[in-house]
Amino acid sequence: MKSNWVLKRIRNFHNRVKAMPRMLSTKVSTLGAKAPKERSKFTFENPQSMAYQLMGERTASILPLFQDLDLKLQRSGLKVNFKAYVSLTVFATILISSGVLACVPLLLFLAFGIPLLPALMFGVGGSLFALAFSVIGFYFYPIYRADTLRRALEDELPFTTGYMSILTSAGVSPEKVFYSLSELSVPLAVSSEAKDIVRDVNLFGSDIISALEEASKRTPSERFREMLEGFISTIHSGGNSTAYLREKSKQYMKLKRISLHKFSDTLSMLSEFYVSILLTGPLLLVIMLAVMAMLGGGSLGILSPDLLLGLLTYIGLPVGAIVFLIILDAASPKW
Repeated sequence: MKSNWVLKRIRNFHNRVKAMPRMLSTKVSTLGAKAPKERSKFTFENPQSMAYQLMGERTASILPLFQDLDLKLQRSGLKVNFKAYVSLTVFATILISSGVLACVPLLLFLAFGIPLLPALMFGVGGSLFALAFSVIGFYFYPIYRADTLRRALEDELPFTTGYMSILTSAGVSPEKVFYSLSELSVPLAVSSEAKDIVRDVNLFGSDIISALEEASKRTPSERFREMLEGFISTIHSGGNSTAYLREKSKQYMKLKRISLHKFSDTLSMLSEFYVSILLTGPLLLVIMLAVMAMLGGGSLGILSPDLLLGLLTYIGLPVGAIVFLIILDAASPKW
């Protein structure tokens, strides 16, 4: 019996040794199957998520420099996390400045025949300008979006309050009023604000007063904030919300007439600016540079009249027109 038991143990040990390579191959294949799943955590859904995965941990030291950008992002209506936006800023700035540093010297050396050392110096300077403009652009874009949203809300306020007064006069509850605003077929800025209020009530479980208070803190428009706070006070005190909204509609309509008169004066000034700076001025410069090129003089160091004429035609005029369009859009009412 004892010899049979010993033979049995030896046979089991032999079978276990023979099965060892099979077990090792199974574990290796299992690890190989798990590896792609771990690598698949790096997703390319949108630029900000990709930038956050690449630069999120490296931007912790510069986040204090962008502290005031968090509130501006919330008021701009951009559905982007603060850290993700800063990561996107850093990532895009590195790409843009590196691209300018690589492309500008090659373009100047190959296309315009400028010597290599000045072309490299132009590339370094251009990359520094690109870095500065990229950071400034990403920093001021939420401010521009918040200002655009503010103007859109204030332009719509006379019609929004009038629409709300009609609904409340029919006995519609405040929750249903903002739900109706969120479901408008016409794309309005107030619809996005109403959708956030409806989301806070239906999804987050807030009452209408708390949702309106959060919306008043989040909105970039002082007039819209004033209207919401007055509407909250009317609900709290049990006052006549229809009379309040109707009076606000009349008040905002008067302010809209005044703003339209001011815009007509601003538009006449902008038209004179466009004619003098973007039409007459470049025309005089083009004539002067063409004459200088024909006479063979007037070089500013390495900048010949031909190069200056090309820079003015292909860079100066388009950039000036884009800046003018941005200014015109910022000053124009939406309604």
